Amino acid sequence: MQKKILLFLLIFISFYSCGSYQKINENKNSPVASKTLNKAPSIADKVVWTAVSFKGTPYKYGGTSNKGMDCSGLIFTSFKKRKILLPRSSRLMYTKGKYIKLNEVKRGDLLFFKTSRRKTVNHVGLITSTEKGKIQFIHATSSKGVLVSYLSEKYWKRAFVSAKRIIHQ
Repeated sequence: MQKKILLFLLIFISFYSCGSYQKINENKNSPVASKTLNKAPSIADKVVWTAVSFKGTPYKYGGTSNKGMDCSGLIFTSFKKRKILLPRSSRLMYTKGKYIKLNEVKRGDLLFFKTSRRKTVNHVGLITSTEKGKIQFIHATSSKGVLVSYLSEKYWKRAFVSAKRIIHQ
């Protein structure tokens, strides 16, 4: 499974890098070209890339590998691979970082949810995109494993508790 993901990423990067190189050379004065040339990937980008590499991984309570993982295992592992240590559970992760408003969230921020009748946070996701005001996040569900969802989906909107920033960009 990891070999397939790695192969896909290598192919994607080679095609993507060739395409963006041509676009930059076509119009060197465009604002997009200058940003692309000067911007190195952020820690948040790298954490998100790590998380996305687990997309499709089945759910496993307490899991932290491509054989299976739960929501906090996905976040814990994605940050740990980038040398950022977080607590292992979503409830304890919720005690870390800085609260932020939804209109201020960025790629790499965490979303916390209450999906049960308990009074505490029990689910966490990692923001992958905030384009056009739509917040997309990666997480692991017990029914579908690691996947990407939108905060605007009725279930997630209702279960949402708070957003927090761990990586201060």
